[in-house]
Amino acid sequence: MPNKKFQSSFKHSIFRIYDKLSKKKSREEPKPENKANARNRITSWAVFIPTIIVLLFSLSSAIFPALITRSFSPIQGLVTGQDYVNPFEPGILAAPLIIVNLIVLGIGILYYKKKIPILARIINFISNFDLSKKRALIILGIILVIFAAATAGQLSSEETFDDYKDVKDATKYWRISNFVIIFEPHVKYLLLSTSVNVFGNIRVMPFIASIALLALTYFFTVEITKNRFAGIVSTLILVQSNVFLSYDTTATYDNFWILLYLFSLYLIYKKWPPSPASYIFSILSKTLTLTFLPMSLYFITRSDISRKSKIFSLGSYGAVILALVAAFALHTNLVGSAVGFDENDFWKGFTALAMQMRFDYVILIFLLPLTVMLFFASRKGTLHADSIMIFILTILLTAPFLIGFTAQTNQPYRFVSLSVFFAVGVGVLLSKRTSVKVELSSKS
Repeated sequence: MPNKKFQSSFKHSIFRIYDKLSKKKSREEPKPENKANARNRITSWAVFIPTIIVLLFSLSSAIFPALITRSFSPIQGLVTGQDYVNPFEPGILAAPLIIVNLIVLGIGILYYKKKIPILARIINFISNFDLSKKRALIILGIILVIFAAATAGQLSSEETFDDYKDVKDATKYWRISNFVIIFEPHVKYLLLSTSVNVFGNIRVMPFIASIALLALTYFFTVEITKNRFAGIVSTLILVQSNVFLSYDTTATYDNFWILLYLFSLYLIYKKWPPSPASYIFSILSKTLTLTFLPMSLYFITRSDISRKSKIFSLGSYGAVILALVAAFALHTNLVGSAVGFDENDFWKGFTALAMQMRFDYVILIFLLPLTVMLFFASRKGTLHADSIMIFILTILLTAPFLIGFTAQTNQPYRFVSLSVFFAVGVGVLLSKRTSVKVELSSKS
């Protein structure tokens, strides 16, 4: 009898020890969901830190227009008297930029600390609101019709840009055979030539491209957010952008390149094989999209497509990289101008955002709050919140690198890409789509 009691007690002790060890092990080994969340947080910080540094540096010129130029000027000690420019003299946008950002920051902190319950309910309502497919398409159609009607009158006027004559002459003498002769924006000239020969007006195809860009912004935002209301919001933000409206019908500074690039991202989700082709066409519309290649690769890795599609997409873009390497190996000057490095021009490039977007008040004032909110959304796992930050970072860096390493100058039309991704970024903030389940399902 004592033997049986001892055996029973011993077994009970063993089971208790086993249960304790099992619970301890389960606490020590994080669940897959926790691992995915940890990776998301690390990625969020890794993307946010360089983005916010570059953005703050770029926005400093909106507050103090002369600060960067004066600080990195090679003639520091030679400027005296009435020629001296105070680097800390505030610009016209300094007050609204600081005030609005402080207000948004304050509201964000109060919301984060749950001090404004009504604000939380409003934000929750907006983020959960959506439109039916039929209503969304009707609203999109109305936006496009109003835009077309408001801008169609520009088609009858001649452009006044300094580069227009060169573009017009290049279009006139462009032939299909040019594809194999020299590296030029052949797709741009092909579309402009089509505009002249089919419609009798060089501005028609750029006009159609701008309408298509508005529509594609809607469909792309809907695709990555699965929210049609977010797509409409993104389209409205883009259509009010001053830099977009300034170049919506121009043949000199068309939107072919950003349309084709955005389409390449859209195709990653819809049908990946044509995506690299659309990206190559964007390069053949404007060489600047070469700098967008890291954006595309990052976007692919963060997309919630199957592992197989990711591998094929990355592989196909790898072929694009090899083709570009081969082009550089053959001494093809893809940038169209001498390549060198000018330190003064490089630092001056960080003033481009404040200078070229100075009439885009919504984007310039709310770009910092958007970036911060994307960071928090990324930490929560919102799909592509970090991708939009990467897009913002890359676009901001193209300006200093472009004029720092080439003889080209910064032009406002290049920031149409920033307007597009700012608009998409606002749509992403309205998304409830998270990437946590993507991390888990990608292993299957």
